[in-house]
Amino acid sequence: MSKGVAITGMGAISAIGNNVAENFQSLVESKKGISKISKIDTIHKDDIMVGEIAYTNSELEEILGLSPGNNYSRTGLIGAIAAKEAIANSGITNINKYKTGLISATSVGGMDMTEQYYYNYLETDTNRRYIASHHAGDSTQKIAEQLGIAKSLVTTISTACSSAANAIMLGARLIKSGQLDRVIVGGSDCMSKFTINGFKTLMILSDTYSTPFDENRKGLNLGEAAAFLVLESDAVVKAENKNVLGYVKGYGNANDAFHQTASSDHGDGATLAMEKALKVAGYTAKDIDYINAHGTATGNNDLSEGRAIIRVFGEENVPEFSSTKAYIGHTLAAAGAIEAVYSILALQNNVIFPNLNFKTQMKEFNITPELKLKEKELKTVMSNSFGFGGNCSTVIFSKEP
Repeated sequence: MSKGVAITGMGAISAIGNNVAENFQSLVESKKGISKISKIDTIHKDDIMVGEIAYTNSELEEILGLSPGNNYSRTGLIGAIAAKEAIANSGITNINKYKTGLISATSVGGMDMTEQYYYNYLETDTNRRYIASHHAGDSTQKIAEQLGIAKSLVTTISTACSSAANAIMLGARLIKSGQLDRVIVGGSDCMSKFTINGFKTLMILSDTYSTPFDENRKGLNLGEAAAFLVLESDAVVKAENKNVLGYVKGYGNANDAFHQTASSDHGDGATLAMEKALKVAGYTAKDIDYINAHGTATGNNDLSEGRAIIRVFGEENVPEFSSTKAYIGHTLAAAGAIEAVYSILALQNNVIFPNLNFKTQMKEFNITPELKLKEKELKTVMSNSFGFGGNCSTVIFSKEP
């Protein structure tokens, strides 16, 4: 069994940056990427605020060197860009030198293409070819194609908003068990009408900037993003003399089976996920220096997660915590990956990112998120990702193997 799961590369694209460096700069400058909808023609474009990536599809295709007429969905495009940045950051020149896998998470998949060509599906072969990118695994296959992964595990995880966290967890387990030497893990989700309409129906979208953990929170801002991390075994790190950004130290997954969309009022699933992650890491609650909370700014999530944090840490011993979703929106299946990148950036730079837009303390408990950029020596960061259907996942990152 390999003792360490090292992170040797990261890539990210979101509403606040087209790469990891730009994302970090926006985080420390408290620069939000939330605005009115500009890239989708929807009847809700003046009703809600979202986090959109700056590039158009044409610009993304140009960056990847794709010819016109390709059938890449926006999910595939942004995913490929983030994954290629992670590979470059890791210094990998031969992707197939070691047993290498790709685990990509998505919930939207190629829905943006389906929306565009569905009504004219029967008219031309071209329309039918474009709509073939609908299924969740298509974007993963496109990313693998861009990376040049030949013969290894290429798979997709779709467990709602915990998807990318579960991709990280599976990748870590595959390395620990010796089945793979290197795994590229992460997720990608683009904005689509389907997603907007679905969350609008649930009545949990905000018409203004989201306010995680605020008493007067109105709901979430949807966002689009992609992020990937390169996980490598101790043997690869030693053989290649790799620079290590951090380690996947612990992970846990639980399902409270409480409701189709809502989390348990008392955070049962979240509590179990955090406790499992601590157990895998060999940590106690006092070993956690900072929590990157799921913090969607919905009435249900923030109450449920806050209560779960108190159950695990005790109200008097909760470490600094904050949600970074006020920067980029809730990026659905990609959330666990983009926030994993943010967690590693926090570790590397010994900073805690502020919980933006907070004004009023929640009445149900006394814990308050970190409201200003704070410098603090960090050894460990816990990152929470909770999804519909009770899919709760927690990953712990550390400076030490």
